[in-house]
Amino acid sequence: MAQAEYVQESLAGLDPAVGGVDPALPLYATTFVVVDLETTGGAPDGGGITEIGAVKVRGGEQLGVLATLVNPGQPIPPFITVLTGITQAMLLPAPPIEQVLPSFLEFLADAVLVAHNAPYDVGFLKAACAKHGYRWPNPRVLDTAALARRVLTRDEVPNRKLGTLAAYFRTATQPTHRALDDAKATVDVLHGLIGRLGGHRVDTVGDAIEFARAVTPTQRRKRHLADGLPKVPGVYIFRAADDRPLYVGTSGDVATRVRSYFTAGEKRARISEMLAAAERVEAVECAHSLEAEVRELRLIAAHAPPYNRRSKYPERMVWLKLTDGPYPRLSIVREISPTDTAYLGPFTSRRAAELAAAGFHDAVPLRQCTHRLSLRTVTPACALAELGRCPAPCEHKITPEEYDERAAAPFRTATASDPQPVVDALLARIEALSAGQRYEEAAVVRSRLAAVLRATVRMQRLAALTGIVELAAARPAARGGWELALVRHGRLAGAGVSPPGVHPRPTLTTIRATAETVPGGHGPVPSATAEESERILSWLERPETRLVEMSSGWASPAGGAGRFRDLLAKAESGASHQLSTERS
Repeated sequence: MAQAEYVQESLAGLDPAVGGVDPALPLYATTFVVVDLETTGGAPDGGGITEIGAVKVRGGEQLGVLATLVNPGQPIPPFITVLTGITQAMLLPAPPIEQVLPSFLEFLADAVLVAHNAPYDVGFLKAACAKHGYRWPNPRVLDTAALARRVLTRDEVPNRKLGTLAAYFRTATQPTHRALDDAKATVDVLHGLIGRLGGHRVDTVGDAIEFARAVTPTQRRKRHLADGLPKVPGVYIFRAADDRPLYVGTSGDVATRVRSYFTAGEKRARISEMLAAAERVEAVECAHSLEAEVRELRLIAAHAPPYNRRSKYPERMVWLKLTDGPYPRLSIVREISPTDTAYLGPFTSRRAAELAAAGFHDAVPLRQCTHRLSLRTVTPACALAELGRCPAPCEHKITPEEYDERAAAPFRTATASDPQPVVDALLARIEALSAGQRYEEAAVVRSRLAAVLRATVRMQRLAALTGIVELAAARPAARGGWELALVRHGRLAGAGVSPPGVHPRPTLTTIRATAETVPGGHGPVPSATAEESERILSWLERPETRLVEMSSGWASPAGGAGRFRDLLAKAESGASHQLSTERS
């Protein structure tokens, strides 16, 4: 028989994907199913359960009991019989686990599962469900052993064993290593622990689950910062005592996202440092996720919060442009001017621009020297000319017209429309190097090819969007109605949501009337950062988004860089594989 696939995982916390109970539900109103299992003592493999005991309680009142022996389909080790008193003869007439699971899962529905050393019991139950084809409901889980470690000190109890805790809380039923007795004892232990939680300001089931986990003192002390935040799309800003922004983030549910910073799932050292300095959290409500993402980018760019790593300093972007003059060369610059006609970018770093420039130098005979050449005066040639890597325009061995055709024109064509000549030259160079078994050099050229394609594909996509004076788009909202966005020159100028059941046109008219005025400009990102325009592009390209109105057509060159996306993916994949091989 095939073994069930099972991997021990951490217990369910406050993940939105977890089913069942709302984490904000007060403890007194929460339904708990307290479970205990007896097993044959092996690893969770879909079997091995010999007894299930479960008690359902709410508000201190017992609502139901489920108890049954289970035939594990395998012999019971003698030491288990000695420990529990369960014999092989007792289990022969008992039902197998696949017959017990439906009743147990129904009993567990819409409740929080409680167990002492819960990973053990949950592991067996999940493995049994996986083996016999039942869907594990993924309930929220509260571990009384973990909770006791957080609530009780060593002076109160020497250990957190169920028997020790039962004696401490003077439970009505003492644990006997039988499932139902141990479950009933765990119920009383649970109630005793809940009685101690009030002093820790733990009032909800979500708070109790997180309190049982390894939350730092700083997280526990600052968790009140998440109180009162809206459960809507928006941006949240952690601020210091002097009101400086420390960290800016975005979420479709601000309250839930901010609350997650104070849970055991948050383990980043820099975030822990940020929480220690934070004094309040400010929320900026947004119409929908796109507006929230754009506002986040703008706030990070404006304030450069110390604990944000990405999207800071957009002004540090650089460009690769073709200089003026009879023998132009490639130059890395901070800005492009309206007089510049051949350029590529923006690049996120100088290194990325240099890599793309190296790709063009491998493909076409652009000069690499920085001298200002004259049509009248000859300048001594460099080593590249002697190696045949440069046509030596410095010595006037090539006319300006021929140089432009062979060297400059392919760059202009690649950036504005078709990079085919550059791609063909780089592929031919890679093939030649590979044929000569110079694989490391071929990998370097492949990285340069990826840099050229990445930059040309990106710029042409951006230019296609930012050339549109105004674009209106709509996307179905999760709760009905439409999410609306008004984009001008690649910048989000207005956003809103139309009410469910109402035609979105009046809302769009209002958005247009109050939208930001966005003047055009030069280049592929005239009015916004490249990252903002790319976020807008991602939103517009979703299958469910509808284009409502456009001031002009939206198109990319038919023979443009976009058709090389598959080649770019292969080049990047090869570079990633090479990097992982070198690191290993």
